[in-house]
Amino acid sequence: MPTYDGSMSPLVVCVGLTTLDLVQAVDALPGPNEKVVSTRFWYDVGGPAANAARVASRLGCRVRLVTALGASDLADLVRARLADVEIVDLAPADHQLPVSTIMVTPDGARSVVSRNAAALLGAELPSSEVIDGAEVVLHDGHLMDASVALAAQPVPIHVLDGGSWKPRLPILLPRLDIAVVSADFAFPGQPPERALAALADYGIARLARSRGAQPVQAMIADQAREFPVPRVEVVDTTGAGDVLHGALIAHLAHGRDFTASLQQAIVAASASVTGRGVLAGFDGR
Repeated sequence: MPTYDGSMSPLVVCVGLTTLDLVQAVDALPGPNEKVVSTRFWYDVGGPAANAARVASRLGCRVRLVTALGASDLADLVRARLADVEIVDLAPADHQLPVSTIMVTPDGARSVVSRNAAALLGAELPSSEVIDGAEVVLHDGHLMDASVALAAQPVPIHVLDGGSWKPRLPILLPRLDIAVVSADFAFPGQPPERALAALADYGIARLARSRGAQPVQAMIADQAREFPVPRVEVVDTTGAGDVLHGALIAHLAHGRDFTASLQQAIVAASASVTGRGVLAGFDGR
């Protein structure tokens, strides 16, 4: 996986969700009215934008995270894990940082319960200056007002992290250059398999759809392609999609084209599932 030296530091901006993830490793998911004892517990930063920001930082970018933290003790825990990332906090001081509860089974699959940004009230709009000098801006759709405002500004590349459908997404889509979505992403009333074609209808010329261990589907200038995914021993799939997006925007910011950036991002995402935690492929945690 390529890395870059400190003399090359392009700026990327990630707009969206930050959570505190509480993770329990379990032998099996509990049934109704059942308790299980976990084999291991850890906590970490979560949220598509925040995780992508951490990955891009590890790949030699300067990173600005436009998100909603607030001033709670939980937010302080997250800030400590984001020390290498510049944070633009849009939340009021009394905002309660969302907490995600995650259970990981021995096959590496995970189940997640989270409030996401549902409880966020009174968020500010970011100044257009937060993307001054940025090479790439990533939007995860959780702070849609902020994304719509920033996507109206001239930046070389605006990218969508499409983990799932979000309300008001059609307002943002015409302003995007790249969209990379999950296997579950679907337009209302349509099957997920039509996602790339539907996104192409919005004029987005570079598209990809991840599908776990199956090849990544892509549509580049109306040409369909597939990119293989390395075979690895899966330990924890939490945040693999976030790693894919973070690595993609980092390589794009360093001047690689979409195809090369996507191929390197696939390698990074595959490495991330071989250990526990989103940054397992970078620091062996």
